Amino acid sequence: MEFKQSGILIFKDIEKQVTETFKTREFVIEVINEKDTKWNDFIKFQLSQANCSLIDNIAIGAPIEVSFNLRGRKWEKDGKVSYFNSLDAWRITAQSQIAGSTTPVTFNAANAVAQPIFKPTADEQNNDLPF
Repeated sequence: MEFKQSGILIFKDIEKQVTETFKTREFVIEVINEKDTKWNDFIKFQLSQANCSLIDNIAIGAPIEVSFNLRGRKWEKDGKVSYFNSLDAWRITAQSQIAGSTTPVTFNAANAVAQPIFKPTADEQNNDLPF
């Protein structure tokens, strides 16, 4: 099942080599609570392996949409059982503001460089208005 969440990129951590063959990178988005901004959510996501570079070309403060999987794990140590969750991001779509509209740019493992996915219609291409 695919989950998506939109927000403002407020933090991106450096890539961390967890083991010799596994690396991760975390980032945080702020989700605005439209009723009262003092209740905004701050959601931390994790990128892993080849996906660690997906956030490289996105600036702090940029509005983005994150596609992610929800993962849950059981961990046992010294007879004690613990459970934890992670939000594993696999695609990031940056929303750039152009002339009052939003143009999505998708970042994923297959195209670590931004690729615009917006195609203007014939009417939009012939529109010479400055806004």
